[in-house]
Amino acid sequence: MNNSPSKTKIQNAWTFYDWANSVHSLTITSAIFPIYFPIAAVVLGSVTPNLIPILGNLLLPNTVIYSYTISFAFLILAVLVPMLSGIADYLGNKKAFMRFFCYLGSLSCIALFFFTKGSYWIGTLGFLFSIIGWGGSIVYYNSFLPEIATKDEYDQLSAKGFALGYIGSVILLLQNLSMLLLPSLYGNISSELASRISFLSVGIWWLVFAQIPLHYLPDNKKSLKLNTSYLTGGFKELKNVFIKIRGITSIKLFLISFFLYNLGAQTVMYLGALFGSQELHLPTDALIITILLIQIVAIPGAFTCSYISKKFGNILALIIIVSIWILICCFAYFVYGQVQFYVLAICIGFVMGGIQSNSRSSYAKLCPNDEKDLASFFSFYDVCDRLSTVLGTFLFGIIIQMTGNMRVGILILTVFFSVSLLFLYRLNKLNKLYI
Repeated sequence: MNNSPSKTKIQNAWTFYDWANSVHSLTITSAIFPIYFPIAAVVLGSVTPNLIPILGNLLLPNTVIYSYTISFAFLILAVLVPMLSGIADYLGNKKAFMRFFCYLGSLSCIALFFFTKGSYWIGTLGFLFSIIGWGGSIVYYNSFLPEIATKDEYDQLSAKGFALGYIGSVILLLQNLSMLLLPSLYGNISSELASRISFLSVGIWWLVFAQIPLHYLPDNKKSLKLNTSYLTGGFKELKNVFIKIRGITSIKLFLISFFLYNLGAQTVMYLGALFGSQELHLPTDALIITILLIQIVAIPGAFTCSYISKKFGNILALIIIVSIWILICCFAYFVYGQVQFYVLAICIGFVMGGIQSNSRSSYAKLCPNDEKDLASFFSFYDVCDRLSTVLGTFLFGIIIQMTGNMRVGILILTVFFSVSLLFLYRLNKLNKLYI
């Protein structure tokens, strides 16, 4: 008697990892933690409490440490994940690696509950490892897509995953915001305790709901000789995939284009709230509304892009979305009011949902139908994602430092989007990809 789960059940379980981990992106990365960190990451009793001692006598502002923590985490992922993905493909146990990073990230979020005022090292390390756990698990999670679905199912399944992620993250954020904005409903708890409970809730939510995909996704283990070196085998696997990618023009063009447009999109996402607070001087509640707007409209954005991909092809759909991104950046340059900023947020959310889901499914379609190499193939996709985020936020900071004007930085992002279009056009023309 065959007790293995059905294909539909496996696919539904796969999408629930988006539901499980997306709460980290919203509550920890975007909404509550960035506001709480500068308040709690201080040196108690110091005349300059916002300056944190690093490596002895080096003092850095807590906001700089926050920014560097993000960059450092993504750099670790860019270096570590490709190597581990090669080992996972070699061993045939990528679900075990996904589980490890999932537990690392979720338990790190739980540890942030103990991030009280003055304990900056708990907040910094907890934040660092939560990003590493989130980013590491996503690589192995994405690599299951070509394994559990056929190419004609990629777009819809990818969009469904992102939609569930947006819905789940909004539900939990609204619950956490109710503690911050309506403390009387919770026994008049302090905003500090409410923030720490929200970090705890993210970790528990992530850990609990992740058990669904971790239970149903296939294991795909294979036996190895006792004298086999895992590390050597992993590097050999990674090298083999790199050679394959160098020989596949369509994947090379896609990864270059993805690096460029993702640089622009992620920079807008990570620094959009900063633009609203520093350039437009919007209050905190307006920024929170903006974040919620982006999450909500990203859901129809993901499914709309899936429909366009089915109708006209993935690459043409990406060309349309990137073109809209260029218009958004141009519009952002002229935004000065709160209502205009809300309109901007709606536009960003719509194309953000589309570009994320479509990029994942497009790359899955471009990868060869060789299941044992999928984690390694997606590790290169992940490296482009992480490095473009680091480079984009770093360049944006340099532009602000040199010009003192965030609007100039946003306008320059149009250059990256425009160059990415050239590679997408070439990809579409070269392969006539209606994938």
